[in-house]
Amino acid sequence: MDLDIEGNAALVMASSSGLGKASATALAREGVDVVLNGRDEERLESAAEEVRETATGEVVTQVGDLTDRDDVVGLVEATVDEFGGLDHLVISSGGPTRLRFHETTDDDWYGAYDLLVMSVVRAVREATPHLREGDGGTVVNITSRVTKEVSPSNVLSSSVRMAVIGLEKTLSKELAPEIRCNAVLPGAHRTPRITDGAEAAVERGEFDSLEDALAERAEGIPLERIGDPMELGDTVAFLSSPRSGFVNGQAVVIDGGGGASNL
Repeated sequence: MDLDIEGNAALVMASSSGLGKASATALAREGVDVVLNGRDEERLESAAEEVRETATGEVVTQVGDLTDRDDVVGLVEATVDEFGGLDHLVISSGGPTRLRFHETTDDDWYGAYDLLVMSVVRAVREATPHLREGDGGTVVNITSRVTKEVSPSNVLSSSVRMAVIGLEKTLSKELAPEIRCNAVLPGAHRTPRITDGAEAAVERGEFDSLEDALAERAEGIPLERIGDPMELGDTVAFLSSPRSGFVNGQAVVIDGGGGASNL
């Protein structure tokens, strides 16, 4: 399916690895000019080289920290300067430290809010004038399935990410019809965060191999596997395209059917 976004411009935040990189890859394969972002310049350039292998659009990089307001402003400005505009904003970020409630401090809560929520606030604020100038701007937030089903061992993510969904739903009404806003809620995917944890479990002697550890992680998923990051990336590209032109204000779960929530 031709997504009809060739020649568009996109900023994909936190895209030096994992689901952000997969989203940038999917957009670039469709002919979108993409800015990749991360904090580590060497890691970011390595990711860009991988994305360029299948890209039909231009791929450039911009170092920046999503918790730094000036860096977020600079990301948007760099994209507009490079490509002459901005059509699609994809907002991803790392997750907060996995903690239970009584393990957290006030600083943990403020840090999680800055990382997960204020990164979205700042990015959308700066990007909105540019997104409105095109034929159909889009914002896609990559968040987590914990907004549907909480994780007792990850109270920061389970709690704070709910604000992202509330913000996304509000923006879908306030910014329409020029800009559509949606979110994707991934379950387990084969990202460095998952594979690093699985490899650590193998080193501790809990599993004989990485594949055994990942198979255990897939228990309870009807498709009997964890996700390929490109499966999420392709969904992000679809939500950024006119092919999803009547999809707005939605939070799309991508978890292989592993969730138990009805809604």
